[in-house]
Amino acid sequence: MTAEAAGVRLECDGPVATVTLCRPDVLNAQTPTMWRAMSDFSRDLPGDVRVVVLRGEGRAFSAGLDLSVAGASGPGSFAELATLPEQECADRIAEYQGGFTWLHRPDVVTVAAVQGHAIGAGFQLALACDLRVLAEDAKLSMAEVTLGLVPDLAGTGRLVDLVGYSRALEICATGRRMDAAEADRIGLATLVVPNADLDAAVRDLTAGLLANNRNAVVEIKALLAGATGRSAADQQRAEREAQTRRLRDLAGRGE
Repeated sequence: MTAEAAGVRLECDGPVATVTLCRPDVLNAQTPTMWRAMSDFSRDLPGDVRVVVLRGEGRAFSAGLDLSVAGASGPGSFAELATLPEQECADRIAEYQGGFTWLHRPDVVTVAAVQGHAIGAGFQLALACDLRVLAEDAKLSMAEVTLGLVPDLAGTGRLVDLVGYSRALEICATGRRMDAAEADRIGLATLVVPNADLDAAVRDLTAGLLANNRNAVVEIKALLAGATGRSAADQQRAEREAQTRRLRDLAGRGE
């Protein structure tokens, strides 16, 4: 399937891969076809890719779920999912989640470049990335509740990790929109820049990520990603073990 047909494309340039949502006519509204394509991208990444940048064409990152597809009666629609046995429905959603969770890969750092709307599935896609660079016009919302639904694309845990339970509940249960300034204030944004500077800011961030030893960055990501689930003693042990691997590798004694 072509990128135009899937609505999303993958381009690789040395150590940087760019995933672009390419349905600007509908503000990059997402479909199950796009999620399957994004899940496949994890298998297609060359081994030398270190940074994955996720962006949307046009004036929005992603307006969320394409309701013209989900609200219809065909494959991937709410109507079809509701008719499936419970386990089959859950398995189908697990398949969709794969389009988001591959961005958690331990061997790459993922960066969302967000302009305009990042609503519902669009917000969850930005949350799936390690870092988020927001243009000043960014508008974020976990809008699933307004449809009587819950966020189910691996976004709830990431949101709690970033802003805590109480704020995450308020964001998800109200479905309200927040601007880039608030996202920055509560810890959702890595960086907020003028719209005209978004591409340059992402390039600078990417260059900074690539400037240092790849294996050290991978170890650091693993240490930080697992920190909240470990006791203080376990985290300190993880640090010791990671540093031992780095010292042996730098001395040419790694495996």
